[in-house]
Amino acid sequence: MADYLSRSPVEIAEEDIEERTQYESASTQTDLSFSSLNNNLIPLKITTAVTRAQAKLQQQAMATPSIKPTDEKINELIPQGKAATDDEMVIKQPDDNPNKIIPFNMDDLRKYQEADKTIQEIKKNIKNKKHYIIEDGILFRTQQLPLPPVPYVPAGRTRADILKIYHDTPANGAHFGRDKTTRKIQERYYWPTMIADTRNHINSCLPCAQNNYRRQKLPGKLKPIPPPEGIWKLLSMDFHGPITPTSKHGNRYIISLTDVLSKFVITKAVRDCSATTAVKFLTNDVILKYGTPTCILTDNGTHFTSQVTNKLFENLGVTHLYSTVYHPQTNGQIERFNATMDGKIAALCNERCTNWDEVLQFVTFNYNTSIHATTRQTPFEMMHGRQAALPFDQQHEIISLTQDPEHSRKIRTYLEKLVNEARNNIIKNQQQYKARYDLHRQDLLLKVNDLVLIKTRNVRNKFDIRYEGPFKIIKQLGHKTFIVQHVKKLTLTRQVTMDVIVPLVERWNLI
Repeated sequence: MADYLSRSPVEIAEEDIEERTQYESASTQTDLSFSSLNNNLIPLKITTAVTRAQAKLQQQAMATPSIKPTDEKINELIPQGKAATDDEMVIKQPDDNPNKIIPFNMDDLRKYQEADKTIQEIKKNIKNKKHYIIEDGILFRTQQLPLPPVPYVPAGRTRADILKIYHDTPANGAHFGRDKTTRKIQERYYWPTMIADTRNHINSCLPCAQNNYRRQKLPGKLKPIPPPEGIWKLLSMDFHGPITPTSKHGNRYIISLTDVLSKFVITKAVRDCSATTAVKFLTNDVILKYGTPTCILTDNGTHFTSQVTNKLFENLGVTHLYSTVYHPQTNGQIERFNATMDGKIAALCNERCTNWDEVLQFVTFNYNTSIHATTRQTPFEMMHGRQAALPFDQQHEIISLTQDPEHSRKIRTYLEKLVNEARNNIIKNQQQYKARYDLHRQDLLLKVNDLVLIKTRNVRNKFDIRYEGPFKIIKQLGHKTFIVQHVKKLTLTRQVTMDVIVPLVERWNLI
């Protein structure tokens, strides 16, 4: 129920400020009906002066000299009249505010042209200028059909105001793109650098940069991780889940680990994704069965950054590498396996998918015993030095056990051959993929102190801004990795990669 104070009586209900508060846009008088959407709003005092000012504006518009009938269409497309300037109703803004739009009419444009030397020179030699005409003392520029003749806009603030009117304001521009904005201006005005100025104005528009969807390729060329020199030198580990539904045994996650060179994978279904679970998996399922690796690459999850995990790595002498924050491509090896694993598990599960942890090991085994698309080898053979015998393979009835004193040397030679072939195939595949990835893609030329926008991590609604900021680059960690700081919230810093960065373009000064 409404409280008493919100229902306090007023002398004239129709003049209740909360009901009738109006706003006048600081941009142009042509968008008054859409003024509530403009960023630069000026509150008006609701008095009878509003009615008087509107009547005064109508009288001024009627008294304004009209142009020839041939220019009626052009005259309609140009903002007419003056914004209200009654001291009683308008709270003025400083005239030196560069973001404020100063409305103008044809009389103002005629005065601006008279003060411009370039236009005066054209008027003096109008007979030799086939693309220019003079009507009512205003210099017009003729254009190719279907574009009509339009007035020449002299250099100065008027050009910047026109760009803001037909791009920034709700009624005339609504922040549409370069081609649409350029066409609107071409149908109404002309100046020599109009197309370049329009393009620069749109590129430097902060609302457009924050909200528009980026349809071009993300910046930053591919930087693949070089394949390690041997097997079990670099491993990639990750948690996958939570998985719905929970299995019959109460498992909700899959922890998986893969060797970057051989592509050999180890998986296990677990109940949680805690640091203790990760340590037990590394100890019992990895190190005690296959030995201690040299390096392990993980993401920045708390289960991998905890003191328990780091203590284990420190005691074993394992180098712990972290992927870039919010950049899963760094750990792309294990992410790619997770995508493959999901589809195979779903195909083998029961209707309710409650036995996914029982078929997990079958999927892992078949992955390890199949030819890998990159290495052209089977991960099982590269890991163990022999081909795996599948359960349905036909075995010979007579088995002979032979002793070969050179067996160990042959195994080492054979494994070295497999490793070299796998590394060459990985490098060749990376080069081909890099060539496709880098096609029509550029690296941003960023440096410290540059202003940028950062892609919003979790866009929940359709109208949420897509890019936050502005941020300032305070440190460069690598070719594609930076640390940025918010220009207003100085305590807000982030580590980001180039593919989530939008550089801010400084606005040209057209005055």
